[in-house]
Amino acid sequence: MKKFFNMKKIISFMLVFTMMFVLAACGKKGDKVDENKTGTEEPTPEVTETPTTTETPDKTDTTALAGTVSITGSTSVEKILMDMISDFTAYNPDVKINYTGTGSSAGITDAMNGANDIGASSRNLKEEEKGLEQVIFAYDGIAVVLHPSNKIADLTIEQILKIYSGEITNWSELGGKDANIIVVSREGASGTRGAFEELTGLGDVGLVESATVVEGNGNVQATVAGNENAIGYVSFSFINEKVKAVTVDGIEATPENAKEGTYVLSRPFLLVYNKDTASPEASAFLEYVVSPDAQEFVEDHGGIRVD
Repeated sequence: MKKFFNMKKIISFMLVFTMMFVLAACGKKGDKVDENKTGTEEPTPEVTETPTTTETPDKTDTTALAGTVSITGSTSVEKILMDMISDFTAYNPDVKINYTGTGSSAGITDAMNGANDIGASSRNLKEEEKGLEQVIFAYDGIAVVLHPSNKIADLTIEQILKIYSGEITNWSELGGKDANIIVVSREGASGTRGAFEELTGLGDVGLVESATVVEGNGNVQATVAGNENAIGYVSFSFINEKVKAVTVDGIEATPENAKEGTYVLSRPFLLVYNKDTASPEASAFLEYVVSPDAQEFVEDHGGIRVD
């Protein structure tokens, strides 16, 4: 009886052990099914590499620029330069740029002496000034215009000076018809007038008292277009079929000739600086002024782009 009981215990034990083994195996198999087929596990995210780029960041990608930049010099560049400064500092709010119109020569001298960071000039550098670095950011071209019916096609710079100073008063003196010349000029505060007087030499002798003085390129154009005996001067952008632009010393008034310097009534707008002492902020602004965004301001004010 005892032997039978022991045998029964052994069989029972074996049955329990076998069931536990089976259950354990099922559990492992179930776990594997759950992991691979139930979809309850988070999928491993796919890793993609971020492509690298060597493109130059635009002006919205501001760097750690902070400081003050001093610019002195030409008043002729003021309108273009002030718009450029406003745009540049909007994207670089920790940079302050101070501009003071003191004249081209003063701005260049300040740059040579270290009295400013950048000098602004509306003329080419003289031989003794060429130790400075320069950035041309615009060109200024001025066309001399007549009524389309006027047969005069070319004037020399000397003839233009004599007309505007009052020494030549009749078109017949230049091979035209016998009619008094109506001289049309810009107002005294005009940058275009300042450039015209500087380039022709009129600033040294003075405008004829009988001249018709009007404000703006548009008014000069309209006045000349409305009087067959008139002569005026306008920015290149105001040349159209309403007026006739004469050649000056045989050279046509075009942006290409202005950039090449062959058209005498043109000049570059420069920023000059000492490369050994230029701050990061000044260097950044010098790079900005020739950018496409900055060049839009050149066109806005009747200048000629460098790009």
